[in-house]
Amino acid sequence: MIGSKRVRFQSVAEDASVTQLELFFDLVLVFAFTMVTNLAAGETSAQNMLRALLVLALMWWLWIAYSWLGNVVRADEGIARVAMFAAMGGGFLAALTIPEAFEDLPGGWFGPLVFAIAYLVVRLVHVTMFWLASSEDSQLRNQVLRWSIGSITIGTTLLVIAAMTSGVVQVALWIAAVAGDYLWTLFAGTDWRLKSAKHFSERYGLIIIVALGESIVSIGIGVAGLPISWPIALGSMLGLAISGLLWWAYFDVSALSVEHELEHADGARQIKIARGSYTFWHFPMIVGIIALSLGLKKVLYYVGDSSHHTLQDALYGIPLYALYGGVVLYLIALVGSKHYATGSVTMPRVVAIVVLLALIPLACALPALAALSLLCAVLIALIGWETIRFAQSRDAIRHAGHD
Repeated sequence: MIGSKRVRFQSVAEDASVTQLELFFDLVLVFAFTMVTNLAAGETSAQNMLRALLVLALMWWLWIAYSWLGNVVRADEGIARVAMFAAMGGGFLAALTIPEAFEDLPGGWFGPLVFAIAYLVVRLVHVTMFWLASSEDSQLRNQVLRWSIGSITIGTTLLVIAAMTSGVVQVALWIAAVAGDYLWTLFAGTDWRLKSAKHFSERYGLIIIVALGESIVSIGIGVAGLPISWPIALGSMLGLAISGLLWWAYFDVSALSVEHELEHADGARQIKIARGSYTFWHFPMIVGIIALSLGLKKVLYYVGDSSHHTLQDALYGIPLYALYGGVVLYLIALVGSKHYATGSVTMPRVVAIVVLLALIPLACALPALAALSLLCAVLIALIGWETIRFAQSRDAIRHAGHD
């Protein structure tokens, strides 16, 4: 019955977990992350890196919209289930069109416009669902109205216009679309609803796993079709170790600390933590992981393709900066996310960031495999130091409420 909210939607419970349909929805992002990495790897120029970043920003914005919606109404119940599948269709079409988001390929539909329209459809489905879900909540409805007026008109309109242009004008319009969308969200108010802190933090934790999984996929893609050898085996293990250490850096304590603050905050403060620590600070984490994926893909290609490279060849330029810079950006975002929620700064991670930045000139002169080993060694030292130095407080956070 269309007039009954209880029939149309099922509200999210306070102790709710992420639904299986939301995990299914995330598969679209898995594919999108892979497409962004491929876009960046196709031409390692500054212009192409900027294009990849802008595409990633838009795909992230699609995902975060449904992370907030899924915290108000259950994604797998009633009309919300249909909306999620519709959004998946639009998101998947946008991901398919990522190679043509800026330049149309010969034949077929006009790629840039298809991407813009697919993006618009996903956004409209989201706003419509939020509008219907807020029918009995005037505060949420006013928030949705304020946000959608600017967000939809700025982001999607500029993107459609950009599809009809090229070159510098096109990139400028994309930047304006992304920046306008993000800034409007920042200033549109904090009257959103957060039904379950557990669901929200789990949602973002899972997308970090999805992104780290893509970095592992990039290792395999980097050596696809090449015969197995000791450099490939060693490089693959180092890449896997780095992804695992980044997982440790997020899930061991940091994620729990931020989740604890989110759970015990209320009102506008809770919404600010959700928006700042998760929606905004998690984006540079994703960017860092995708940059790492690009670097890992290039390293494995260097060590595995003996017909074009030797083991003494150094990784340099954008691939090297992506490898080290991706990890640096990830650590910066972890520090920023925790600081925003708790007010504390994890100094060992700040030290690791400085050390990694200082090591970039040395890494440029080292063979690619040695540069990868050096990066892994710094992360091992960081995680080892934190695990030993903060053992007591770490144990208290990880096992709070389990006694």
